[in-house]
Amino acid sequence: MRTVLVTGPGGAGRTTVAAATALAAARRGRRTLLLSADAIPGFPEGTEPTEVMDGLWSARIDSGEHFRSELLALQDQASGVLDLLGGNRLDGEELTELPGSAQLALLHALRRAAQGDWAPGGYELLVVDLPPLREALAVLALPEQLRRYLRRLLPQERQAARALRPMLAQLAGVPMPAQWLYEAAARRDAELSAVQALIEDRNTTLRLVAEPGPAAEDALRTARTGLALHGLRVDTLAVNRVLPRHSGDPWFAALAAQQEKTIGHWYEEWVPAAALCEVPHLGRDPRGLDDLALLDTKAGCTVFEEAGTGGGLFEGDGLAAELDDRSPGRADDPWWIEDPNAPDGLDELRPLLPGSRIVTAPPPGEGDFVLVWCLPLPGAVKSDLHLVRRGDELLLTVGPFHRIVPLESGLRRCTVSGAALTDGVLRVRFTPDPGLWPRTS
Repeated sequence: MRTVLVTGPGGAGRTTVAAATALAAARRGRRTLLLSADAIPGFPEGTEPTEVMDGLWSARIDSGEHFRSELLALQDQASGVLDLLGGNRLDGEELTELPGSAQLALLHALRRAAQGDWAPGGYELLVVDLPPLREALAVLALPEQLRRYLRRLLPQERQAARALRPMLAQLAGVPMPAQWLYEAAARRDAELSAVQALIEDRNTTLRLVAEPGPAAEDALRTARTGLALHGLRVDTLAVNRVLPRHSGDPWFAALAAQQEKTIGHWYEEWVPAAALCEVPHLGRDPRGLDDLALLDTKAGCTVFEEAGTGGGLFEGDGLAAELDDRSPGRADDPWWIEDPNAPDGLDELRPLLPGSRIVTAPPPGEGDFVLVWCLPLPGAVKSDLHLVRRGDELLLTVGPFHRIVPLESGLRRCTVSGAALTDGVLRVRFTPDPGLWPRTS
């Protein structure tokens, strides 16, 4: 299944573009599901997928309903402990959702879509209307972070005395907390794993929506670093509410000229890594399927073909451009073997294939080498970059963005021998530890 996650600076019209993108795909024959927490004119309000038109379904993410159902289920699971403590149960009518429930409801909806709960035949395309950009990045990083917390706080290998729990439960008269706690943690980990797999899938990409102007330009420039840090690729930058470029009104012409200047910068920064789609201003707020279809037909998209496939820039297929599976959303882990003895004093880089990281690297004493992890971080500034190794993890901080990266098994037997940020690429050098690196006989 192809997945497109739509976000952008607040107020840029991301929900409208998400709906128009889903409609464009359905009109071209793809079974499409649209998920959104916001109401969309002309779309049904139900929390279960409802058919909008032939080939297009939509579902509303209701964070309040999800919060109440999850808390009531948790009360049922912990009923024995609550009764022992004399706790009074809460009714669904008195529950008011807490901060953070919207993010958890979104993850729940993604999990249901990923596991095919909503359609026996499945969907070809999933379009998800995410929160504004900074919040969206935090939500997309949440499954990985929560799974790490669960592993640290409730490690599976320390579930001691399982055989004794039934006996202890009989003696105490209530289920032992550790039993249902570990079972609940295992279920949550499985659900988060499904969402993380969807986010990290090669057929998952982001579609950014921005209204051209200085504020959006700054927001996107900062966000590029966070997107790269979490391994997310943008397939399209949808420039929304583009004004006509020619007008006799001086004020209107000046505003259009400012937009054109910003769009020119975005062409330089985002193309060819992503397509750039200009979505015109209709002169009114889009309402209904007809206006959404009009946005698609009037949109002009510029995409880039790789060498050998025609090459160069050309016009794409409106908002449906880049919705096929020809360009993967994520690349393989960017690890290389670096040969310091390459001719002309240049390092020779060759890919280190997944699954063959150790066997392809010569053991210490049979050829000097280092392992280099190259992570593109466009827009990163050296003064805002912090890198710390702690145990089997790398702690990376770039400006306001933070990520903890688990090391591959081979790199755990290495020491960090240096790091450098050059031309927007972070290179971390690992030197094998002779006492830990495997040797050939």
